[in-house]
Amino acid sequence: MRAISAVAGLAIIATVLWDAFETVVLPRSVSRGFRLGRTYFRSTWREWRAIARRINGDGRRERFLAIYGPISLIGLLAVWAFGLIFGFAVLQWAAGSRLATPSGAATFGDDLYMSGTTFFTIGLGDVHPIARLARFLTVAEGGTGFGLLAIVISYFPVVYQSFSRREVRLTMLDAWAGSPPCGADVLRRLGEAGELHLLEPFLRDWEYWCSELLESHISYPVVAYFRSQHTRQSWVSALAAILDLSTLVSVGIDGLPAWQAHATFAIARHAAVDLTQVFRIPPDYEADRLTRGDLDALRAQLERVGLRPARSPEADAKLEELRRSYEPFVAALAASLLMPAPPWRRAQPTRDNWQSSPRREATHL
Repeated sequence: MRAISAVAGLAIIATVLWDAFETVVLPRSVSRGFRLGRTYFRSTWREWRAIARRINGDGRRERFLAIYGPISLIGLLAVWAFGLIFGFAVLQWAAGSRLATPSGAATFGDDLYMSGTTFFTIGLGDVHPIARLARFLTVAEGGTGFGLLAIVISYFPVVYQSFSRREVRLTMLDAWAGSPPCGADVLRRLGEAGELHLLEPFLRDWEYWCSELLESHISYPVVAYFRSQHTRQSWVSALAAILDLSTLVSVGIDGLPAWQAHATFAIARHAAVDLTQVFRIPPDYEADRLTRGDLDALRAQLERVGLRPARSPEADAKLEELRRSYEPFVAALAASLLMPAPPWRRAQPTRDNWQSSPRREATHL
């Protein structure tokens, strides 16, 4: 029985340490079926999302959802800590509970207490090891606890830096595409302003953003659960808007070069597809954000500001092909993370976030 317990304790410790290594140190996605961290996030997010859906009011719901990212990160560290404490306690019990205690013979409760004080390097001394193996386990656990603390210290700043880099450009999208962002609005606003020459550098910047989004969210998936600080914005809606914009330009608009749009579309679709696979989210092949009527209205909207989008059966077929290559993945991410996908076009003008924030009227003395 004690031999089986020893194997179980070693398995628990190895599982936790390997999961911490894959989560923090290994800069790539892991395709293995079972992962402690992935199981933790999927189970806790499922319950958190179910509660959020019962909350009335978009503002209240969004504030509740915003808590999950940070609190789940702390919870994962607690799971790691508890797993190691329990695993070393099992090893102490398998070694015969060779501990000196104030009450006499040691029990598993004493093993657990000893493991906890050792892991957190408290070292109270009221319970201490009295055999070589017990001493070895105590030293090993103390070193493991210190190592996990070092990992935690390095992990938190990296996660928040990734979140901050993602949000800087996402916040800037408000003035270009509105809130929530709309890909066609970028073309409409640039057309109205006579600044269509800015479209290519805009798409180039967002090509880089999509690449960084893909790499950071694969390396640190918890960042995906961090919500934007502004209402009607999310990384999912930004990714979808950039895909929509790149699609419209790639299909054809007279006078606008399509190569940069093609390059931006490629990395944006790569991000959408890979992230659904990372989070094990099945694509929604029934999703359709653009009806025929909406497409005609969108083209008419662009034509009113002097743009000439392609109108032909070939253009319609290419548009449909491109849309179907990413819509199922974007829709799946939006539904799973409760980050609504943006519209292809706006039927009515809306105020951007920067316009709707409180402003004091100027006064003159």
